[in-house]
Amino acid sequence: MSSATPELPAEQQAERDIVDRSLLRAIAQQDRPAFEKLYRDYHRRLGRFLARVTQRDDLIEEVVNDTFWIVWRKAEEFRGQSLVSTWIMGIAYRCALKALRRAGPPPLADPVLPIEDETQWDDPLVQQDRRSWIMQGLERLPPDQRTTLLLAYYLGHSCEEISEIMACPVGTVKARMFHARIRLRNLLPTLGGMNDGAAYEVHR
Repeated sequence: MSSATPELPAEQQAERDIVDRSLLRAIAQQDRPAFEKLYRDYHRRLGRFLARVTQRDDLIEEVVNDTFWIVWRKAEEFRGQSLVSTWIMGIAYRCALKALRRAGPPPLADPVLPIEDETQWDDPLVQQDRRSWIMQGLERLPPDQRTTLLLAYYLGHSCEEISEIMACPVGTVKARMFHARIRLRNLLPTLGGMNDGAAYEVHR
């Protein structure tokens, strides 16, 4: 699997983080307009991430709202050791875990992970079959491995940022990605009806 393209280039991320830190400082002083701006800036991004985990719109909104409620209450506790975006994603991840435990196993949305030789997927019907195929593979991954892939390849987070979001060592993140790739490489040929042992490589 090739490395995902971050939502913003590094320079723009740095500029965005300066703005975010200013908003958090204002929010720590109970500044509601600042909170509303941060909410608008992050609502769609969090929604995209959560939509890759569950198709339940009500659950997505619940998690987003829970996340921002914590941001409102805990803004003054942000110590600046990571990007604000990483801090917020970490809160969202923990809120999502709690919500999903309450709701039971979630259905996955429509994932598309890049694999070798993309040219063979030009036909829309083939693309649809491919998405269904990869979804079945992702559904069989342990939740921590699946979430690691979603954060890396859908949202473009680095291993260090995923470590912060998921509250685990960087080595654990890399191990989860390694084992997830191995599982997918072994699962996808079987799920695709291939009996010759051929496997599509997934790279980082």
